[in-house]
Amino acid sequence: MSEQLEIIYQDQHLVAINKPSGLLVHRTNIDRHETRFAMQLLRNQLGQHVYPVHRLDKPTSGVLLFALNSEMARELSEQFRQHQIEKSYLAVVRGWTEDKETIDYPLVDGPIKAAYAEQKSSDTPRSAVTRYTTLDRIELPIATGRYASSRYSLLEARPTTGRRHQLRRHFKHISHPIIGDTTYGDSRHNNQFREQFACHRLLLHALQLEFKHPIGGRKVCLLAPLDSGLKQLLSQLGFAIEENL
Repeated sequence: MSEQLEIIYQDQHLVAINKPSGLLVHRTNIDRHETRFAMQLLRNQLGQHVYPVHRLDKPTSGVLLFALNSEMARELSEQFRQHQIEKSYLAVVRGWTEDKETIDYPLVDGPIKAAYAEQKSSDTPRSAVTRYTTLDRIELPIATGRYASSRYSLLEARPTTGRRHQLRRHFKHISHPIIGDTTYGDSRHNNQFREQFACHRLLLHALQLEFKHPIGGRKVCLLAPLDSGLKQLLSQLGFAIEENL
């Protein structure tokens, strides 16, 4: 039996899945060795073509929306371009963050290599804004570097723009990198999570997506529950999370 993706919404025009961490949305030259793609798996599962209207990084889990025809794809893609889509993420970051904060830090949004590199004066950054709220904070009796204990925060993050790797780069910018981020994160804390909690993933989950349906304009709110492994990890760490997540 072929692999089945978790479908969290479907009508005759749209379908949304709860993408697992580690799954690419579609083929890319960056991960030439990969053979599994959400787009292909979903097409096989539904027996029809699907059209991605946005992206999630490979290590990010959560809501991933597809259109079932090219016209719907164009209309939804335009909503994303116009920043009319509301997105909400859960993230675990290093350190104790402010109760609430707006990160207004422009980012280079060119070829993918530009996102990984440090920004240079010759690059042209574009507006990038992320608002976050701290949901909970913990302190673990695990020594990291020169500190006898380690502090972490559970956040709800709402990006109002859609730059490449925006959340990962923004939290690095404020010195609170996301745990498990091997590109922008802190290797010491990432290693601690691998060794202490057998956690080998990025702790970033696309929890909710709100948009206007292209047919009729009604508001659609999609929720992608945490998978059992992530939910168990957050509970093991001591974070307070809602039951419906």
